[in-house]
Amino acid sequence: MRVHFIGIGGIGVSALAQYYLAKGHKVSGSDLVRSEITDLLKRKGAKVEIGEGNAGKTDMVIYSPAVNKENSQLKRAKKLGIKCLSYPKALGELTKEHFTIAVSGTHGKSTTTAMIAQILVKAGLDPTVIIGTKIKEFGDTNCRVGKSKYLVIEADEHFASFLNYWPKIIALTNIEADHLDYYKNLGNLLKTFKKYVFHLPECGILVANGDDKNIGKILKSKTGFSVEKYSLRQPEAKRLKRILKVPGEHNIYNALEALTVARVLGVPEKISFKALSEYKGAWRRFEIIQTKPYVLISDYGHNPTKAMAGFKAAREKYPKKNIWCVYQPHQYQRTYYLFKEFVKAFRTDLIDRIIITDIYDVAGREEKGIREKINSEVLVKAIKKKSVIYIKNLDVLKYLKDNLPKGAVLIMMGAGDIYKMADSLSLTGKRMERKIK
Repeated sequence: MRVHFIGIGGIGVSALAQYYLAKGHKVSGSDLVRSEITDLLKRKGAKVEIGEGNAGKTDMVIYSPAVNKENSQLKRAKKLGIKCLSYPKALGELTKEHFTIAVSGTHGKSTTTAMIAQILVKAGLDPTVIIGTKIKEFGDTNCRVGKSKYLVIEADEHFASFLNYWPKIIALTNIEADHLDYYKNLGNLLKTFKKYVFHLPECGILVANGDDKNIGKILKSKTGFSVEKYSLRQPEAKRLKRILKVPGEHNIYNALEALTVARVLGVPEKISFKALSEYKGAWRRFEIIQTKPYVLISDYGHNPTKAMAGFKAAREKYPKKNIWCVYQPHQYQRTYYLFKEFVKAFRTDLIDRIIITDIYDVAGREEKGIREKINSEVLVKAIKKKSVIYIKNLDVLKYLKDNLPKGAVLIMMGAGDIYKMADSLSLTGKRMERKIK
């Protein structure tokens, strides 16, 4: 079968493209910009065009939810009667064919998915895994194709994408107000999560964070499926804190969820704890890139709660070091809707200096007129803290070169393209290290 992907460089869409490649299908695709992901897909055998591209002769088109409905490839394919599926719908079809374990929630989805996958691999269950980040254990890719019935996916709530999925097990990390450009308020978000968890069959199992109040709200009504709860109060939490290589309380929660899913599947405890102790972390999830001449960390934290979790993890791991963070807000809408929460998070005393740079503009996903209501300078003024400053993108690297203290910890944080800046700093750091030697 010939499958064409529109927006093939996206972190989710690219994983599905790799799945079809591994299954022996001919894969083509297009994306507006070249990236390390599009390069990877080319190396694996996909035909990738940069720009709007041309679907050509194909049997099916799969497109990113971010793709505009007026996209010429999509319109042409529909006109020709070619089967066209959004990424969530295409992934939803796979969930019906497998014993699917779907990881959902506002925070921790990627890490928890990776942890569950690691345990299942070590247990010999040979799962297929589709995840929203690159995993070291999978050769720095976001897809693993196994031969068993098990499919482990990261199930995103944005645009209610997870309503397309039909899992046997749902692992629910937490629920917090986010994606308010779509949901408008927490109430609508909770209703959608409730609708989603009731996709479970009667023999299905919900593995849920028992400490999360919002999860408790959606579980008040009677359920036909089983519910397995985990909590930070469990004795296993202390053991996990000792053995985990990834720091922070949030990662203990992630590991507890992975451990509970493994128990449901009958994986021996010995295998689960060993797998979790060996977990090395994921791309842009408190990813330690280098340790000399300064510690450089790349982190995805795109909202206030995730940012604070990263700050706490950094201070826990480096209690006596000077810690700096360069933060790139992700989306004007998110910055606007969560403005008060961002202000509170960035007033923290956990970080010695926070540099807030320009907001990452997500094309096609910003409300009309939102850019006139918010920017990073407005955010910094509201924070009212001398250690929190605004520096525009182009000037960040020079400022760091001139001012970053020797031996400091530097976190490059955000869900946009700030990781490219981290990559540049990594190269700079290596040059500096050679000079020191």
